[in-house]
Amino acid sequence: MRPENVTGPICVHAEAPVWSPSWGGIRWVDGDAADLVTLRDDGIHRLHLADEYAAFVRPRVNGGFVAMGARSLHLADSADGPTHLATSFDLGSARFNDGTIDPRGRLLAGSMALDGAGQVGRVLQIGAGLTGIEVLSGVECSNGVGFDPDEARAYYTDTPTGRVDVFDVADGELSDRRPFVTIADDQGMPDGLCVAADGSVWVALWGGGAVHGYAPDGTLIARIELPAPQVSACTFGGDDLDTLFITTSAQGLGDRHGTEAGSLFAVTLGIQGQPVVPFAG
Repeated sequence: MRPENVTGPICVHAEAPVWSPSWGGIRWVDGDAADLVTLRDDGIHRLHLADEYAAFVRPRVNGGFVAMGARSLHLADSADGPTHLATSFDLGSARFNDGTIDPRGRLLAGSMALDGAGQVGRVLQIGAGLTGIEVLSGVECSNGVGFDPDEARAYYTDTPTGRVDVFDVADGELSDRRPFVTIADDQGMPDGLCVAADGSVWVALWGGGAVHGYAPDGTLIARIELPAPQVSACTFGGDDLDTLFITTSAQGLGDRHGTEAGSLFAVTLGIQGQPVVPFAG
């Protein structure tokens, strides 16, 4: 499985890819630039978020999108904006970093500590009323969140733990957190993730130059190597949801890193992903 570089190194910190027919292709963030980047048939489109950082973006149920900034939630009523600041959150010595929409249409927005502040991050559940409810605390660097097709399990990464954890899901709530897989130190650190329609879990490895695929029992079933060391996230997309799109980051690598970091890659695996759930707000 050899991924194709579909954009070249156009971003510094490409992260959080998501496919939605509502905006006509694959969209991701260029974090420190606070840009939303969309690849369509006619090329690359950028939309700047009026914020110091862009964490992740998801479609809304009635059109438009929701985008999380450093500490704020931005809404748009159409696929290409404009956006407006809807609400902000007191995150202390942390900022938003990654998240998803749960099967009930609620945001799960995770945060990460800044300046070595330790385990001060949280995961907030944000519903249509835009009020944040804490569902997880003591987080250092919240990253990938994904639900299995039966909505019975949720997978989660707090990157410095070196693990992907799994929760049981009942009545939309998370419980019984436990390790799903542990990533060896020489394989990198788990970052963003996604869950395929067959229940397999695909995990980007920051510092590992790869994506790992795991069966629902935690068995490693695939390793996809990338020509960039900092692999940040992945998602399924394309008209048939059969293409794995992978973001990479050049954050902190310097001007002469000599890699394809900052590019978006794509690979066909012979399996399908799950459609994105839109935000109910």
